[in-house]
Order: sequence, then structure tokens, then C-alpha cells
Amino acid sequence: MKNREQLYIFGEVLFDCFPTGAKVLGGAPFNVAWHLQALGDQPRFISRIGTDEGGDRILQAMGDWGMSTADIQIDEVHPTGRVEVTITDGEPSYDIVTDSAYDFISAEQMGETTMAGILYHGTLCLRNLSARDTLSKISRNRNLRIFFDVNLRPPWWQRDEVFEWLKNADWVKMNQEELRLLGTSATDIQQQMAELQTTCGLEQLIVTRGEQGALIRTNDGEFHSRRPEKAEHLVDTVGAGDAFSAVYIHGLRAGWPISTTLAKAQKLASKVIGIRGATTTDTDFYQDFIRFLSVNSD
Repeated sequence: MKNREQLYIFGEVLFDCFPTGAKVLGGAPFNVAWHLQALGDQPRFISRIGTDEGGDRILQAMGDWGMSTADIQIDEVHPTGRVEVTITDGEPSYDIVTDSAYDFISAEQMGETTMAGILYHGTLCLRNLSARDTLSKISRNRNLRIFFDVNLRPPWWQRDEVFEWLKNADWVKMNQEELRLLGTSATDIQQQMAELQTTCGLEQLIVTRGEQGALIRTNDGEFHSRRPEKAEHLVDTVGAGDAFSAVYIHGLRAGWPISTTLAKAQKLASKVIGIRGATTTDTDFYQDFIRFLSVNSD
């Protein structure tokens, strides 16, 4: 078992705002931090919110869940992040509102940026120069290892910029379509992964493939794969990838073998698709999973 490294989660927290008036708390980094807190990892969540009702709700939710709010910055100019969801002929579309508070995460307001441990970040939070510069300063720490969760949301990404972050990461997770967008002309997925991993010098490249399960390539050229068990109950697939990322990071921190980490990450992802949305405040949901984690976790 490895020493318990500090976990840092950097990025957006926002509300999905539906035409019905419902507002659902989320954002991939927030979801990952939420799950990690439930697993007892006490992550430091670094983000920024506005001085508005949404910001108040986020602080309240984090406090109720036992999460530290010490790394949440307050922005008196920009509003708390939100995504406007519209439904046309039964199909949702999303407007990720620009100039949201999380776009302006400030290195100056963080104070000391010397960190050691594991840093998680995604792609969306890097669309704005302010947050991008802050992450650049943080990630220069030689004592930080980086888990990069690729989330390509048009038009908020540029290929060259994504590759800069890929080359700075130790572990990278993306889905099969994102691999296609970032990869080479190779048609075989293993060849695509090999070329991308070699180009970027990654310790592990993790590609999720829905019902086919995840495929992982390590820097020694070895592949690991596992098809997830069929979900007992499907409500929606929102946040399944975030649940997978959280447990994968938990396993990296604990020093689990890849096969163990992969099995348990897919287990929580399968549980999450049985609930509405990406997270839950139901502690029993997590206690059941923690009991599962305690079996053969070393």
C-alpha cells in the first residue's frame, strides 16, 4: 500500500439548468471530488464561484458532504457556472455559458501553489486564459503527478493545446471518440493508443468504450481490458465516466494493481447509471460500494 498522497481536483463546478426550472449541480471535476470525498480521500477541490444563489448552494452542498471549501474562490464579478439545457424534438442541446466564475480561477488567490500528490483536471476548465495560466503554474510542481481527464466539448478545445496538456500528464483518460479525434490515421484502436501514448510519454492511457468496457495501455506496451458487468438498473448514463475516474484515482493513490482498479472503477460507474444524475447524497449508496472496495483491494 502506498502512502496516502494528497489529491487535488481542479476545474469547474456548475449547474445544469433545464427548461423546467430544475438546476442540477455538477461539472466533471466536482463530481470526481464528490465521489472521492465519499470514499474517504478528502480531496482538495480547487474552483471558483460567484456571489449568487448558485454559489451559496455549492458551499452548502460541499459543507453538508464534509468537503473542504478552503480552495473555493469567490468571484464578485462573474457568476457561478451554468449550462443552459434546451430540448428540441426530444433531443437535448447544451450551451456552456462563457465567462463563468470557474473560467477565472486565480493563482494569486490560491496563495501558495507548491503542491505534492496527485492532481486531476479536465479540458473544459482550460478554455479561458486565466484558469489555464493558473493550472500551468500549479502543474510545474515536480512533486505532482497529473491525471488528465479529456472532455472535448466543442467549441471549447484546440488540438494543439490539448496535446500540450497530454504531454504534461502521467495518466490520461478519454473515450473512444476522443481517441479518434486526437489520434492518428490508424484504424486499429490498440495502434491508435500506442501511437498517442508514445508521442505524449504517458504512464497509462485509459480509453473508455461504453458497454465494451475500458482498455488501458501501460508504458511498457501491455494492454489491460475488462468488460463491465451488466447494470442491474439503468436510469441514465450521466456521470458514469466521472465515477470511473474517481475510483481509478483512488486506486492509483492506494497502489492497487491495474486489474483491481479497473474492476472497481467499472463497478461504481455501473452503480451510478442506476441513479438519476452523476452523484447522490445517499450515504448508503456509497457504503455498499465501500464494502465492495474492502474485498481484495490490496
